[in-house]
Amino acid sequence: MFVYEKKLQYPVKIKNPNPKLAAVIISQYGGPDGELGASLRYLSQRYSMPYAELKGLLTDIGTEELGHLEMVGAIVHQLTRNLSEEDIRTAGFDTYFVDHTTGVYPTAASGFPWSAGSIAVTGDMIADLTEDLAAEQKARLTYDNILRLSDDPDVNDAIKFLRAREIVHFQRFGEGLRLAKDRLNEKNVYFMNPSFDK
Repeated sequence: MFVYEKKLQYPVKIKNPNPKLAAVIISQYGGPDGELGASLRYLSQRYSMPYAELKGLLTDIGTEELGHLEMVGAIVHQLTRNLSEEDIRTAGFDTYFVDHTTGVYPTAASGFPWSAGSIAVTGDMIADLTEDLAAEQKARLTYDNILRLSDDPDVNDAIKFLRAREIVHFQRFGEGLRLAKDRLNEKNVYFMNPSFDK
């Protein structure tokens, strides 16, 4: 049974709008290493996982990443509320504003819109779990970079929570990859994709 609690996983309460910071943080919404890609990657990879524990791992983390997408969207929304035209111009938010006003749109900070081409779903258990480890490290690095650029304690509080979850996900995917390799070692097969080749 699926249950959705109508609240953020961690509270986002930003007092001071800052469109310049929003234009950076948007990358974790729809950038190449952001939460949208993470959630879709894991929820898509789960179908070809041959072991129930790994399907469960991908479902759990993929669903949590949707919650993180919601948090990042709330951060961006709160940073861009009640902006004046002057705020938009002086913060360099005008290029985003002209296309999306203050709507939360899945794009990288560079302006490149989200694309499924930024995620990997191979159907190979080892390849996908290795991709997932790299994805979590890249997301953690993006959060590190945001923290380097942000001096807003309200923003940093939520970003630190999200960063900590990336570290936990990395550890869990490491455990999943170890489980997968142990199972393959039992059969001494590395030349095949166990989710496809029988």
